[in-house]
Amino acid sequence: MEYIIAFIFGITIGSFLNVCIYRIPNRESIVHPPSHCTGCNYQLKAWDLVPVFSYLILGGKCRNCGVRISVRYPLIELLTGVMFGLIVYKFGFNLSGLFYCLFTASLIVVTFIDLDHFLIPNSIVLAMLILGLGFHIFVGIFNPLNVILSFLGAGFFFLLLYVLSRGGLGGGDVKLAAVLGLWLGWPDIGLAIFLGSLAGSIIGITLISLRIKNRKEPIPYGPYLVLGTLIVLFVGEEIWQWYLNLIF
Repeated sequence: MEYIIAFIFGITIGSFLNVCIYRIPNRESIVHPPSHCTGCNYQLKAWDLVPVFSYLILGGKCRNCGVRISVRYPLIELLTGVMFGLIVYKFGFNLSGLFYCLFTASLIVVTFIDLDHFLIPNSIVLAMLILGLGFHIFVGIFNPLNVILSFLGAGFFFLLLYVLSRGGLGGGDVKLAAVLGLWLGWPDIGLAIFLGSLAGSIIGITLISLRIKNRKEPIPYGPYLVLGTLIVLFVGEEIWQWYLNLIF
């Protein structure tokens, strides 16, 4: 029952995340005006906004004008629901699980905005920072000194990369890395950066090899850093245990 509740809560939050992903980069309010069709401005009714199911019932089209609705909307809702279920499975149906759900929701918004606009909004990073501070105050599973040093260390490391890359790395990536350091602590932030960089390299080389991208086209780094973070969040302990068994 806990997993079902988490999933339903997740797809509902996922519907709101779609609004954030669309409106925040355009500097629009996420609360006003109410949700509407971008094709005909038809104001969506409550029965048009039921996560996933409304999309299926309407056949992926606007009820009023028939314009196609991107399949990404229900997929993000499903993704959020599945992630919330996995978090409850991993961390429990408790305060810690709630914080991790909100953290993951923020990561989903960061990922899709960065993919679309090569941008990591300051408002999302600030929300993650406040959430992270709340997490450490009310849950407090990390050593405060470790958290502070991880926050500063990750931020400084990416700031150095930003300077050396001469714009190849965005300022948003620097802020995101610092906040992820706050959430993960050391050494998990180091593992997340390594895994994110590895995934980015593999995917980047593959895209170039398939001629989907060329060497001069920018590739957003935020989604890969998010991927590394999620891997560490769910299986970080197992990865560290495997590594320690390997070297000792």
